[in-house]
Amino acid sequence: MAERDPIERYDTTEDTPPIPRWVKVFGIIALVVILLVGIILIAGVGGEHGPGRHTPPIEHGVQQP
Repeated sequence: MAERDPIERYDTTEDTPPIPRWVKVFGIIALVVILLVGIILIAGVGGEHGPGRHTPPIEHGVQQP
């Protein structure tokens, strides 16, 4: 038996299997979400964030409970 050339064993000229459709869709959705979050953060559309956003404003001169 003649041995095959080691390079022939690892032939990379064969086509790789195509990427499944669900992977492409998930990637596109993830990219769109990341871009939207980035645009919102840069544009400041989201408004002021933090714990003060969910508490009533403090009135000066009035004792808080």
